[in-house]
Amino acid sequence: MSKTSKTGWERLAKLNDGDIDTSDISELGEDFFRRTELRVPVKQAVTIRLDADVVEWFKGQDAGYQTRINQFLRQYMQAKQG
Repeated sequence: MSKTSKTGWERLAKLNDGDIDTSDISELGEDFFRRTELRVPVKQAVTIRLDADVVEWFKGQDAGYQTRINQFLRQYMQAKQG
């Protein structure tokens, strides 16, 4: 079963911040930030063997290539779960 987005991403990408109607979104008050806590996911160091060209490609995309590899693996994991 294929999931097709009905969101007009191209149209949204062309919008300026001022063009977006946020009037139905409540402002977050001081109480929200007082009760909020930051939860950083626990990372586990692992050794993994990847093809050299794959590693070089990710490194060439910008800083943070390990984070990007993690994001791709997470997307794959979530696709297999759902």
